[in-house]
Amino acid sequence: MPIKIITTEDGSHSLFDEELNETYHSTRGAKGESVHVFIKEGLEFWRDHNQEQEARILEVGLGTGLNAFLTAQFAGANNQMVHFTSLEPFPIKKEIYEKLNYYESESEKALLMKIHEADWENEVEIFQNFKLLKTATKLEHFSTTTLFNLIYFDAFAPSKQAEVWALANIKKCYSMLASGGVLTTYCAQGKFKRNLSEAGFVVETLQGAMGKKEMVRALKP
Repeated sequence: MPIKIITTEDGSHSLFDEELNETYHSTRGAKGESVHVFIKEGLEFWRDHNQEQEARILEVGLGTGLNAFLTAQFAGANNQMVHFTSLEPFPIKKEIYEKLNYYESESEKALLMKIHEADWENEVEIFQNFKLLKTATKLEHFSTTTLFNLIYFDAFAPSKQAEVWALANIKKCYSMLASGGVLTTYCAQGKFKRNLSEAGFVVETLQGAMGKKEMVRALKP
């Protein structure tokens, strides 16, 4: 897969997939987008309402590992136990991930490398408060008995991978969330929001990241 590293406007790296003609993050800021959409409006929001619980998170699209990296940092800083399951049918190669610039210290670099180099298909303890299960599986083929508290829906845009955003997958996400669970995503497409509502979610349209007008958070009652 023809992938190259690009630098976004906040200085953090993203990737450009030449085959899809699509970036992995907002060109306005990869790190800024992930912090806003998945940490602030996802994990922090959920934790404010569920402070005594472990967080079980499903990520649709490991990609550069940025969301996992930021979640692991949050877990460490807030003494929050996180079990993180990430779906990634097309893992990026070592010569790409070892050049990403998300870290500011050797310990942060080691964390990012541990995320990328962790075994696949087995839950691995990255550190005491963060356990990671990476699986090279598409959402439509993923099977689990786990009920998740959060879903980070971070697939490529519906215009590039419409099948991932199909109603059947949205209903599947609803079934995999525990009551009170949260799905969060950068996407605010009208058809997607209608699919969320049809699946049973309560849909919230929020301020988007890095100057983007909108994003979506969906709640399972």
